[in-house]
Amino acid sequence: MRVAAAIELSSAERIELEKAMRRRTTPVRVAERCRIVLLASEGFQNKQIAERMHAAPRMAALWRSRFIELGVAGLRQDAPRSGRTPTISAEMVARVIAMTTQSKPDAATHWSRSTMARAVGISDSSVGRIWSAHRLKPHPVESFKISNDPDFAEKLDDIVGLYLNPPEHALVLSVDEKSQIQALDRTQPGLSMKKGRGRRKPRFDLTLTLGSHC
Repeated sequence: MRVAAAIELSSAERIELEKAMRRRTTPVRVAERCRIVLLASEGFQNKQIAERMHAAPRMAALWRSRFIELGVAGLRQDAPRSGRTPTISAEMVARVIAMTTQSKPDAATHWSRSTMARAVGISDSSVGRIWSAHRLKPHPVESFKISNDPDFAEKLDDIVGLYLNPPEHALVLSVDEKSQIQALDRTQPGLSMKKGRGRRKPRFDLTLTLGSHC
């Protein structure tokens, strides 16, 4: 029979373990770990401890090793878990990100979870987790404005100055010169989505004219 590592307790450690076993506020799992160490200190092997406590021998071996490594404090902490093995490879994650940000599905304006899942061969929820982890949101589309007017900066200064410092006894009004005109086509390219920012497209070409402000 394989002999487990021996445990020798100091007087202070034995008293602390015994008090922890008797204390009502001690969690059951911690009290069981203390008992395992106390039995181990009396020379019992892991299999013998397991039989006495109606537990698996691997549990006795685990907490014997934890006590040898970390002392009494190690019994109060749960043992680290290995965790699940990732089922989605890094290559698949990179592929989903690239397709989301650089392409569009057929007959659609953007990818959905289901269309992306069918295209790459993973589940809808896996696609959602990848998008969430990389802060990708294919559905929202923000807008921005671009002006082609070479005198835009000068006009902007004039108009902003008019609002900030209007003439004395004057009323400053702003009139939208494109009322009820729907700009269906855009002369400026949109900006593709990236991490933390959705896809963006220009609303229209903004041109400022002093004739609209009086």
